[in-house]
Amino acid sequence: MKLNRIARVGAVAAVAVLSLSACAANEGTPAGSGQPSDGGSSLSGTVKATGASSQGAAQQAWTAAFQTANPDVTVNYQPTGSGTGRDNFIAGSSNFIGSDRAYKTDEIAAGEFGACATADIIEVPAYISPVAVVFNLEGVKELNLTPEVIGNIFNEKIEKWNDPAIADLNEGVELPDLAITPVFRGDESGTTGTFTAYLAAVAPDAWPYEDDDAWPVKTTRSEAAQQTSGVEAAVNGGQGTIGYIDASRVGELGSAAVKVGDDFVPFSSEAAAELVASSPLEEGRADGDLVFDVDPAKAPAGSYPIALVSYLIGCAQYEDAATADIVKAYFSYIVSEEGQKVANEAAGSAPLSTEVAEKAQTAIDMISAKK
Repeated sequence: MKLNRIARVGAVAAVAVLSLSACAANEGTPAGSGQPSDGGSSLSGTVKATGASSQGAAQQAWTAAFQTANPDVTVNYQPTGSGTGRDNFIAGSSNFIGSDRAYKTDEIAAGEFGACATADIIEVPAYISPVAVVFNLEGVKELNLTPEVIGNIFNEKIEKWNDPAIADLNEGVELPDLAITPVFRGDESGTTGTFTAYLAAVAPDAWPYEDDDAWPVKTTRSEAAQQTSGVEAAVNGGQGTIGYIDASRVGELGSAAVKVGDDFVPFSSEAAAELVASSPLEEGRADGDLVFDVDPAKAPAGSYPIALVSYLIGCAQYEDAATADIVKAYFSYIVSEEGQKVANEAAGSAPLSTEVAEKAQTAIDMISAKK
């Protein structure tokens, strides 16, 4: 099976390749860490956060590094899923959240954010990662799949692994006469939103649904799983299973190279970064609201077309000054060169480009406490 694995270095350099250097806790001060020049930390307190399970591995690495630099700070991030995180932020039970989709403009206009002192929020990209199409099929680690075939599999129209629609794309691969069991996110998820947006954009005949954070198919033989870890466990636990998952959790599962133009492109952080590089920021949003308008139908050659842009979402103003200071410093660390390197090493995500990181930091600088 022939796969296109060309790394388009020039395009990626504009988006994902930064000159990064690791900084151990005793070798210097991380950018945005809250540490004064004498090496101590000016921050103290606890912040609570919930949200995207796709960010789980990165958040573990970020909190560990940040709390090492700031020993009097606790950042408690619970990977509840994006939808729950957004609900918690509105309810005021999370000081900030991670989300695999930003709030829609009408949601922001409603101004109902219980965590905040005002109606203004900050949304910045923090984590760019491929959403991999993964499967568990004995003896098979790689497959070529077109958008139409993926759509028909998850829409339960293709039922067997040796269906000609799959076999014709994978000459020489021995495919079994085995039922396909699609696995989807049972909880509302930005990962589902990213995946369904891809199918709606590029395979509307096979996927007659709009993009949605909730799974839209009325299933008869698919399996629901909760959060990223649940999908991973369900696909791993069966034979003939297939699912969609943040690339940080692929592990030993088989994965699909997805057709873009004339080529089949396997997932990689570099290829996902190419898609985001070609995407503008949405218009009509506030200065502190940086949201990418990603269109998979316009994916350039060599890019991976199912790319998750996951956000940090916080308040422009907090009631409590200590909370504002911690969230501001933590966000600053995450979008810094070191923070992005930590996430890349822990989760294989694509670091933010210098331009996007600078815009994100400008937005983060707006965070303050109510006077």
